[in-house]
Amino acid sequence: MASLSSDEWRAICDKFTNAQNLTEVESRNDPENDPFRSKYKARELLREIYCSLKSFEVSEGEEDGGGESGDPRPAEQPVDGQREDGFGQGFSGDSPAGLRAAKLGAVEYYLGVNHVDTEELSAGQEHLMNCMKLLGRCSVSSENVSLFIHVRNQLGILWAGRDETETAQGFLETAESIYQHYMKEDGSPPTDMTEYFTTEEKLLTHQERTKRFELAYTHTMYYLAQVYKNLGQTERAATYCHSTLQRQLQLNQFNPMEWALNAATLSQYYITKGRYMEGRHCLSAATVISGLAGEVPSEAAAQESETENERREQLRQKRAEIARCWIKYCLNLLQDAKKLLEDNIGELDTDRQDELKRARRGEEEEEEKGRKSALLFGSEDTFDSIASLEEKVRCLFPLDFTEARAVFLVGQNYVTQAKEYFQMDGYVTDHIEILQDHSALFRALAFFEEDLERRCKMHKRRVDMLEPICTDLNAQYYLMIRRQLMFELAETYSEMMDLKLTLANRQADTQSLDSHTIKKFNHLCSASAKYFQMFLDSLCSPEGKVPEHLEEEVLRPALVARFRVARLHSRLISSSPSVQLDNLNRSLENYKYVVQYCETHPEAATTVETELELSKEMVGLLPLKINRLKARMAANN
Repeated sequence: MASLSSDEWRAICDKFTNAQNLTEVESRNDPENDPFRSKYKARELLREIYCSLKSFEVSEGEEDGGGESGDPRPAEQPVDGQREDGFGQGFSGDSPAGLRAAKLGAVEYYLGVNHVDTEELSAGQEHLMNCMKLLGRCSVSSENVSLFIHVRNQLGILWAGRDETETAQGFLETAESIYQHYMKEDGSPPTDMTEYFTTEEKLLTHQERTKRFELAYTHTMYYLAQVYKNLGQTERAATYCHSTLQRQLQLNQFNPMEWALNAATLSQYYITKGRYMEGRHCLSAATVISGLAGEVPSEAAAQESETENERREQLRQKRAEIARCWIKYCLNLLQDAKKLLEDNIGELDTDRQDELKRARRGEEEEEEKGRKSALLFGSEDTFDSIASLEEKVRCLFPLDFTEARAVFLVGQNYVTQAKEYFQMDGYVTDHIEILQDHSALFRALAFFEEDLERRCKMHKRRVDMLEPICTDLNAQYYLMIRRQLMFELAETYSEMMDLKLTLANRQADTQSLDSHTIKKFNHLCSASAKYFQMFLDSLCSPEGKVPEHLEEEVLRPALVARFRVARLHSRLISSSPSVQLDNLNRSLENYKYVVQYCETHPEAATTVETELELSKEMVGLLPLKINRLKARMAANN
C-alpha cells in the first residue's frame, strides 16, 4: 500500500476503533424499537474502511481480490473439510500482497459478523466467503492464522444454525487442523485481527496475542463439541467439551455459573458411561467454580433492585440444577453397585460382595493412576478446593450398607438444596422429579440393608413422600406424572408386603400367622393392588372403557400391572370362602386379560415374556382351584 500516508492510516485506525466500540459497547444501550442502530453505524464505518483500502495503490504483480464490498460475487461453497489447510500455498502471509489480502479479508470478516448479528444471514455468509476467497490466495503465517481460524469459526456457527451440521463440521475441523499445524510448525504469538488497524504504539503484547489466539481455538473446540453432539458422536463431543472447559479456566475466560452448569451437564455423560471418577471431578469443579459467582443476594436486596432480583434468581436456579446433577451421580452410583451385587432374585449376593471387597485395593490403585492421567480442571486457586470436595464422596462402587449410606447422605443433602429452589408452588414437575429421585435413593439404599424391619421403614418413607403428591395432583394436567407415581407406589407397597411376610415366616409358619400380621399383610397387598388398578383406570376412556389397543409407551407397564393385580388378589388372606372365591375370580380375570391381549396383539408378547408364561400357567391352574373351593362351599352348605 505504497500511497498510504500516516494521517490517512491513523484515520482508518480511528474508524475501526469506533466501529468496534459501536459493536461491543454502544449496541448494548440501543433502544428496543431500534435494536441494531449501533451495528448499522459500525457497518457504515467498516464499508468506508474497505473502500479506503481498495483505493490505495496495489503492489506490482498483485491481482485484485474481488469487487467492492457488497458487489455480487461468485457464491460457490467449498466443503472446507476437503480443502488444503493453507500451508505452503499462495503468496506469503507476510508479503505486501499477503498483508493487503489479510486486511481486506478482516474487513469482510467483520462485515460478515455484523450482518449475522443483525439477522441478515445470507449477506453475512457472502462477506465471510469473500474473506475466505481473499485468504485462499495466501499461505498461513503468523500474520493471518488468527483470521483463518476466526472466519471458519463463524461459518461453522452459521451453518450449524441452519442445521447443516456436516457443512459446519468441515469448516470447524479445518480451523482445528490449521491451529494444530501452526502450533507445530511455528507457534509464535500470531497477529490479532484488530492489530491490522492499530497504530504501532497500540500493538498487543505477546502475552495478549497468545491469549486471544488460544481463545479463538477454544471457541473452535466448543463449536465442534456441539457439532459432534448433534451428529450423535457423544464420546467425541464429551472430549471436546471437557477440553473446552479446561482451556476456559486456563485462559481465565469464563462466566462462573455458565461454566459450572456446563461442567455439571458433562458429568451426566460420564455417569451414564460408568466413569464416576470423571463425573465426580466435573461436579466438584462445578460446585467450586459456581462459588466464584458470589453470594446469593438476599430477598430484601432483590426486592429493591431488578438487577439483584435477576441475579438472585439466576444463582439460585443454576446452583439448584447443579445439586440435581449431584443427586443423579449418587443415585446412579448406588444403582450400578446394586446391579453388580444382586443375585438372580434381586437380593445381595454375599459371595460376590466378598469377592469385590478383596479386589478393592487394586481398584483404589487404578483410581489413583486414572486420576493422574485424567485431564483435571482447576487453577492454582481452585485445584485444592476441587480435590477437597472430591474426597467427600466416593467414586468407587459402595459394597456394603455403611459405604452405601455415605453416598445416600450426600445425595439426600443435595435433594434438600434442590428443593429449596424447585418448590411445589411454581415448579411442580421439577419438584416431583426430585422427590422421585429421593425415593429412588431410599430404594437403592434399602438393597444394602440386612435388617428387614429397617428396610421396610425405608420403603415407608418412600410412600410417605409420594402418596400425598399423587393424591393432590391434578389428573387432567399431570396425567403422565400421576401414572408414574401410581406405579411406583404400587411397587413399593408390594415390596413392603413381601418383607412383612418374610419377617412373619421367620417367626412362625404360614398356618399360625396372628390376626395383626394378617391384617397388616392384607392392607399392604390391597394398597398395592389399589394403585396398580388406579394406573390401569387412568388408561381407560372417560366412560371407563378399557382400550382395545395399548400405546407403545404404556404397553409393558399396563400388562405388568394386570399381572401384578392378578397375583395380589390371589395372595390376599381370608377365612371367608366367598371372599376367597371373589379374590380368585378377580385374579383369573386379570391373568386371562394378559393372555388374551397377547393373543390378539402378538407383538406384545415379547415385552412381557415372563409374565405371559406365568399367566398362561395360572389360567390353567386357577379354574381347578376355584372349582375345588366351590365344591367345598357347596358341601358345607
